[in-house]
Amino acid sequence: MGALADAALAAGARVVGVIPQFMYDLEWAHRGLSELLVVNDIHERKRLMIDTADAVIALPGGCGTLEELFEAITWKRLGLYGGAIVIVNTCGFFRPLIELLESAINCSFMDPRHRAMWTVVEEPEAVLDAIRTSPPWPHDNRRFAAL
Repeated sequence: MGALADAALAAGARVVGVIPQFMYDLEWAHRGLSELLVVNDIHERKRLMIDTADAVIALPGGCGTLEELFEAITWKRLGLYGGAIVIVNTCGFFRPLIELLESAINCSFMDPRHRAMWTVVEEPEAVLDAIRTSPPWPHDNRRFAAL
């Protein structure tokens, strides 16, 4: 996250960070951001980020990235979030995850219509177009979430 923030700042972008208090206390915060919001815990961090974001973008990462991606997909499935979700499959990193999602659909744990909740791109340069062309996801889609 730090390298991405540094690159965005170097390009002149405004970068807002959201960090839980315990991480701030451990001095894990990026001190050069345009704005840094310190919140009580991870749950508040995720809620604030998704409530203020136009899109969720998953770059290759560890368990935190995967957990946040799946939470965004879950919230979208339940009609609590309607924005774009873009999975950046750089170097095939997310291939096993995409196969797992397809398996969940093929095994009827998810409806085939849920496939429209996310978009997979192979390169970061394709993210903005993926956000622009993401199909709408109305909150009333929750009516088939229980299928």
